[in-house]
Amino acid sequence: MLQDPRHRKRLLIALALLLAFCFRLVFGLCSDFWTGVEDEKQIYLIGLKFYATGNWPYFGPDVTPTIQIPGALQGLVVGLPLYLLPIPEAPYIFLNLLSFAGLAFFAWYCTRRLPKIPNWFVWAWLLTAPWTLGVSTQVFNPSYVLPGAILFFVAAIETYPFLSHRLIPLRWANFMMGFGLFWIMQFHLSWVVLLPYLVLSFYFQFREQGRAALHYFLWFMAGALVPACLLIPTFIKYGLAEGTGSTSQAVQFNAGNLLQHANVVEGVLGRFLSFASFELPRFIGGNTAARLDFMRAHPWLIPFVLFLTLVGILQCVAMFFLWFRKKHTESDWRAIKYFTLATVVLLYVSFLFSMKSPLSQTFYVTFPLAMLYSLYCWNDFLAQKGWRTFAIIVIVSGIVFEAGLAAHNYRHLSIYVDRSRIQRAINDKDFHILGERRQGARY
Repeated sequence: MLQDPRHRKRLLIALALLLAFCFRLVFGLCSDFWTGVEDEKQIYLIGLKFYATGNWPYFGPDVTPTIQIPGALQGLVVGLPLYLLPIPEAPYIFLNLLSFAGLAFFAWYCTRRLPKIPNWFVWAWLLTAPWTLGVSTQVFNPSYVLPGAILFFVAAIETYPFLSHRLIPLRWANFMMGFGLFWIMQFHLSWVVLLPYLVLSFYFQFREQGRAALHYFLWFMAGALVPACLLIPTFIKYGLAEGTGSTSQAVQFNAGNLLQHANVVEGVLGRFLSFASFELPRFIGGNTAARLDFMRAHPWLIPFVLFLTLVGILQCVAMFFLWFRKKHTESDWRAIKYFTLATVVLLYVSFLFSMKSPLSQTFYVTFPLAMLYSLYCWNDFLAQKGWRTFAIIVIVSGIVFEAGLAAHNYRHLSIYVDRSRIQRAINDKDFHILGERRQGARY
């Protein structure tokens, strides 16, 4: 059987995917955990508390000390794996299965939309890009947003007549939109950004299908019902007003965000484009001093840091100027670029009514759109051998750097700094051994 070239190719692909999953899992296990902000540890505590006490997790992530996202999904996705495998790594394994499956689906979709772009590039880039590897592999509530965002946006795009490639049947597209929306709703407040896309989808469906679109709306409701069931107990126990976790307070006019918007690099536009670039500084330290300390501690990584940082900057600059390109081998380039522009404008407007500043993680939900746009930008370049060779160099350099970063985090920041403490909390079913939930947390 192995003598058949097709079987050998399939075996090599399967092996490559297995290695990619293992690499992502190890990187996630080596990610920040014992940090000063403790966001990751707090998310872990929600699930550990559910496992230790058996109490239903009526609320999920904390937005502020007085605002908490309703729904049991966050507690369940962290806590249930501990029932199956009572070790500290269990939630990471489950999260990486989710994110890997979501990215694999997205890679399949992108290669079908862009058949001229090399498949190996799409898969390798999606699975190792800083904003997929650095976020979607660690137990942190935005990490769980990614699979739902991929489902939602792929489905929504397939319902728009100006973008659809008819790769997904309408009934399943609506099911995926419903599931994705109510999945994200229990992890992050950025779900509200999805509502205009949903309204636009139903507008086109009813315009084209007429009353027959009601059939597809039922598919949307069926998809929504699956994760929405986990919201119902919260509203039964706390009522409609208290059950929202005071999340309505997060919506307020914030003129201060205008100054954030004005900064092209640190504002919405720069951060949006950075999702699809090799943005490294964010992942090696929170400020310049911390980043310099990292490089002094690992001088062998300095060439990779400098090279990849330059690549990341050039990627963002290129994506900005390529938007003005008129000719493209893909006929839907014009639709894609204006759809991307509309997304950026929507984000600008949205943050005028948000108590949060436009930090990258606050709109990580739009990552799939940034990445899809970037693949259209690179499509024609990667038809040339020179650019494909350069892409290989960049991806390999990124993997080397990320391996070095994982080794650093393993010793200084990861769960392995004090894994025994987490294991004792699991064994004794006492989440207090690991830490305390934030003061004022409803769960």
